[in-house]
Amino acid sequence: MIETGTYLHQMRATAPLVHNITNYVAMNMMANVLLSAGASPAMVHAREEVAEFAGLAQTLTINIGTLDPAWAEAMEIAARTMNAAGRPWVLDPVGVGATRFRQEVCARLLLLRPTVIRGNASEILALSGLGGQGRGVDAADPVEAAETAARDLAGRTGAVVAVSGPVDFVTDGASAYRVLNGHALMPCVTALGCSLNGVIAAFIAGQEQLGATAAALAYYGLAGERAAQGAAGPGSFLTAFLDALHVLTPDDLRHGARVVAA
Repeated sequence: MIETGTYLHQMRATAPLVHNITNYVAMNMMANVLLSAGASPAMVHAREEVAEFAGLAQTLTINIGTLDPAWAEAMEIAARTMNAAGRPWVLDPVGVGATRFRQEVCARLLLLRPTVIRGNASEILALSGLGGQGRGVDAADPVEAAETAARDLAGRTGAVVAVSGPVDFVTDGASAYRVLNGHALMPCVTALGCSLNGVIAAFIAGQEQLGATAAALAYYGLAGERAAQGAAGPGSFLTAFLDALHVLTPDDLRHGARVVAA
């Protein structure tokens, strides 16, 4: 059984600096999510400084949501810097199946060996070369349809692969877990999925990757459950969600996490 509370305690004790190259839509939300969780966020994407800044950070996230050639180059530079320092990074292949440009950039990023790959089922299917029915950045495939692809992708890349959905699936290719925490209001707030990347990155900084990723997913989902209890809709849910991230304790997570072996 994963000791989820220990991962949360360690993340907050170290308060890692998380370097994020993410999309314009997600920047503000992601910063607030990471601050609420107990980590330190930074949004840095200029080619002229990403290597220097990545050298200061404990962990990195790369999200291809609002991609352009300069950002793609910066992503590769930052990933190489993290690899050279032996530090982890998370790849979110947003809408990878939508355009050839996204596919080409993700193919190059995969060669740089991300520590964790997180996406919806359609993105993981597309990234693994099995197709998928994504509509832009949305998933039209159920999580279950991507489980075999996730195991294969993890085995080929050495990454932990997390498939987000009503029930999350996370695997390193050998072991796997399903995370049952979450709430239906979470997809109603834009960039909550993108912001999850930062929480995963914060959890895996200096910690075992598969367990830390599953713990991060459970923590995020449990915060969603707590926030939904008094929310009237997406607006009040968002405020309550940030509060829940902030006040959830390791003991809360230890007792509330619903993580099962798959």
